[in-house]
Amino acid sequence: MGEAVSETGTGISCLISDAFLSFSGELAEEMRVPWILVWISMPYPLYVYTNIRLIRQICSNSPPTVPDGHDGRARKVIPDVPEVLVGDLPEGVLAPGDLESDLVGILGNLGALLPRASAIAMNFYHELDPTALTNNLRNTLPNLLYLGFLTLSLPPPPKPESPPLDSDINRHCMSWLERQKPRSVAYIGFGTLAILPENELHALAAALEESNVPYIWSLQDNLKEKLPSQFLQRIGARGIVVSWAPQIEVLAHSSTGVFVTHCGSNSVYESVANGVPMICRPFFGDHRMNGRIVEEVWEIGVRVEGGVITKDGVLKSLRLLLVDQAGKAMREKVRALKKLVQVAAGPSGRAAEDFRSLLKIVS
Repeated sequence: MGEAVSETGTGISCLISDAFLSFSGELAEEMRVPWILVWISMPYPLYVYTNIRLIRQICSNSPPTVPDGHDGRARKVIPDVPEVLVGDLPEGVLAPGDLESDLVGILGNLGALLPRASAIAMNFYHELDPTALTNNLRNTLPNLLYLGFLTLSLPPPPKPESPPLDSDINRHCMSWLERQKPRSVAYIGFGTLAILPENELHALAAALEESNVPYIWSLQDNLKEKLPSQFLQRIGARGIVVSWAPQIEVLAHSSTGVFVTHCGSNSVYESVANGVPMICRPFFGDHRMNGRIVEEVWEIGVRVEGGVITKDGVLKSLRLLLVDQAGKAMREKVRALKKLVQVAAGPSGRAAEDFRSLLKIVS
């Protein structure tokens, strides 16, 4: 920052940082400039980390007997957030340790730091979560601004007449999708950090082979070698496996019918914004909380049975979301959420108002 000031001759008037860089709040105070914190995940983890000491105290006084998402007592342990169970909490929240020395400790200090921020920019639409949780966060953090889904442009920009020259994968995926029936394709993508164990990789491949569902699978090159022998040859043109996929464009295509995802926040948002139901296989962090919101609060998808992928479980989920009547209801609900997001992203939505507030702070 010193170099930037020296080179430009312009002083720093505002500091914007990710929540993981919580020390930047103290830096902003030293510089006497506004501090804007950006929260990328859903509101639920924000609530957890701002109340981490209270949650630890409650859980230590009344530990649930089966904190796996199926115990009634576990549901009551997290105050004011009935949708999130103890088993959904990110790793380390309940684990003992030095609060000042690890990542959980850094986030655990957010409760004291957030009220000192000039604004907290949320990667979320206020209209999607009109619950007691939202009211609780707003009462605790009056400087909370809901800016909408930051990875998406809504309404989407017009499609170019032809994709850029360097997008061979784009062309391959989109031209393949054009040949598929509406809402028939399973798109599979677990982000860049979540990696399926080999047994689950084989189970997913076996389910895809037996289901006859067309699919696009975004799979890193080093993992393709672990696929079952001759799997790609047996599947043929019914599915494609690519090292990277244009996820937003794939989800926006009319042929895509279901998204098999790790439940990272941005992936969930992109699926909602395009009206695609989800099959969730959470891995770590906020994934479990996000998966519960998808399945139990919004009712626009299902989590894999037992938290791990099995052949029978995937076949059941694909059939549910693409064929069964219950899946039809989920598709209708996710389309309703898509419309809600489109309205929320418009000029009369809360995001536009909150963005104007943000601009005033920045400028």
